[in-house]
Amino acid sequence: MASVEGVQGPIEAEELGLTLAHEHFYSGDEAVAANWPHVRDHEREHELAVEAAKAVMEHGVKTVIEPTAMLLGRDVSKLRGLAEETGLQIVTCTGIYTYDHLPPFLVNRDEDFMAGLFVHDIENGIQGTDVKAAFVKCAADEPGVNERIEKVHRAAARASLQTGAPIMAHSRPASDTGPRQVEILLEEGVGPEKIQIAHTGDTDDLGYIEGLLEKGVWIGMDRYGLDIFLPTDKRNATVLALLEKGHAGRMILSQDFDIPIANGLDWFPPEFVEQMEPLAKDWSMTFLFESVIPALKEAGMSDEQLETMMVENPKRWLTG
Repeated sequence: MASVEGVQGPIEAEELGLTLAHEHFYSGDEAVAANWPHVRDHEREHELAVEAAKAVMEHGVKTVIEPTAMLLGRDVSKLRGLAEETGLQIVTCTGIYTYDHLPPFLVNRDEDFMAGLFVHDIENGIQGTDVKAAFVKCAADEPGVNERIEKVHRAAARASLQTGAPIMAHSRPASDTGPRQVEILLEEGVGPEKIQIAHTGDTDDLGYIEGLLEKGVWIGMDRYGLDIFLPTDKRNATVLALLEKGHAGRMILSQDFDIPIANGLDWFPPEFVEQMEPLAKDWSMTFLFESVIPALKEAGMSDEQLETMMVENPKRWLTG
């Protein structure tokens, strides 16, 4: 039987259960945290992480896929501690989360070297631990798929080919990044069943979305609550339209909730988070269960379709 690496060791695929496929318990600016650790309220971050983990478990969630990679503050020891304390299964990644910047160390080394770093995390363990990565994370955003972003994607693809690990690619539909991201990964020989294009649900352009689906990849409808990118009613209408067209088997639902960011503990100061609250007023790790799923069911989504999107699809993507 297939298994998936979790922060506490392998998880049998059938034991993954109800899965949130894109959420962040811990994140942060790595350079600031390393140089001025006093600005981080680690105790508060942990309290909030435990609270969120217990809250999703009350809704029946067994597994959270946590795609915090390099440059977003990856700390697998914290994730393992959280899993041990709460009983939640957590699956994490290797890779690099960047829209443009790479440190000179990686600028001056090639894709194969970078791929080797990812392979090490998958086969040996992350950050000196025995916690192994289950997938590779890469990203493209407003700057587009420039030379450095393409380099990371090609490295991710080569690591995937060496190990069999799937790939999650942060995308920005407003910058039309998805098609080029898929193109690069397919050029490198990665099977479409290994590729998940995260944040596809930030658009209600069905032509754009179905163009990705035609390639055979998975799409993340995974930023529920972030009205700054697309309001919930439009996200729901898009999911329902895609369900009507028979695409339940390729959609993955989640929220991309980030505890430190949402609570003014990292990227943005508390006063900025408060000002932005109207554009993310519903954003939480339980919003799907409290509001979105009931609304989708009322509009016609079946229990079978929900099971497909939140149990079967994450499992199939992770296991290939």
